[in-house]
Amino acid sequence: MQGMPVQTVAVTLAPVPQSSEYVATIKSRRSATLQPQVQGMLTQIHVQSGDHVKAGQVLMEIDPRLQMATVESARATERQKKAVFDYNAVEIERQRKLFEAGVTSHDAYDQARQSYDNSKADYESAVGLRKTQEEQLAYYTIRAPFDGVAGDIPVHVGDFVSSVNSPAAILTTVDENKDLEAYIYVPTERAGQVRQGLEVDLTDTNGNLLEKTKIDFLSSEVDSTLQGILVKAPVHATPEILRTAQMVKARVVWSTTPMAVIPVLAVTRQGGQSFVFVARQQNGHWFAHQTAVTLGDTVDNTYSVSSGLNAGDKVIVSSTQFLVNDMPVIPMGA
Repeated sequence: MQGMPVQTVAVTLAPVPQSSEYVATIKSRRSATLQPQVQGMLTQIHVQSGDHVKAGQVLMEIDPRLQMATVESARATERQKKAVFDYNAVEIERQRKLFEAGVTSHDAYDQARQSYDNSKADYESAVGLRKTQEEQLAYYTIRAPFDGVAGDIPVHVGDFVSSVNSPAAILTTVDENKDLEAYIYVPTERAGQVRQGLEVDLTDTNGNLLEKTKIDFLSSEVDSTLQGILVKAPVHATPEILRTAQMVKARVVWSTTPMAVIPVLAVTRQGGQSFVFVARQQNGHWFAHQTAVTLGDTVDNTYSVSSGLNAGDKVIVSSTQFLVNDMPVIPMGA
């Protein structure tokens, strides 16, 4: 029987990464959740979700009228205390001179000094109260803590907000879209393998490589909810490629091992089993021998093979759809 000409490729060994794939979340190292520290009606919202904001930029305003009245009352009290203090400062000096001249008694001088000390304390207390109320007034203006991007804004003008620490009290978030990190939860059964310095390939949902990075943080605790170990890897991609809160795939490379690799085109499948045809010589003739293989990860356009082949085997890569086991062939490759 005339043999079919086929193209063959010799099996070679190549370094193949042993890896696992997980879901990673991109987070910013500088991320702030803004919540009200006072209560009142929201009167102004100056930004929209996704806006780039500068440090100190006004984002929202809470109705400050009640607090402004409190500040004015504190200022009036301070002025009143200042007037009494100024009077007693003059009076104690006058009483001192009269006492030294022998005109008044020591008791009169002591009373003047006591009045001065009391008014001084009252005035200093009023100054402190006024400053406290002015600082409280500043909380009615919500400002960006740093340059970043405004997140979701779940509140509206007219909403009553308060300082109660609950999800409903969140006004918005600000994320600095640089110095990003990939948060990856590695299963506890990998605890003995995970370590700092392991390579991580970040890919999109289609498997396209976005960035190569390495683990630089390893949590000492297991997350009780996910039963995983949190690891982090720095991300340096531009905001157009990766953004805060984006979910990507993370391939953690545990080790690199020399393995047999074959072209993807050489593999056929039957009943869930993978096969290749190997050209083998018998009595001076070549035959296509169907061989079951166990495939590993893909490396570029090749499969790694963990069992079934040896280095140097001639794998057929053409016309595989026409081949049957032990069919005569004429190898045309290496």
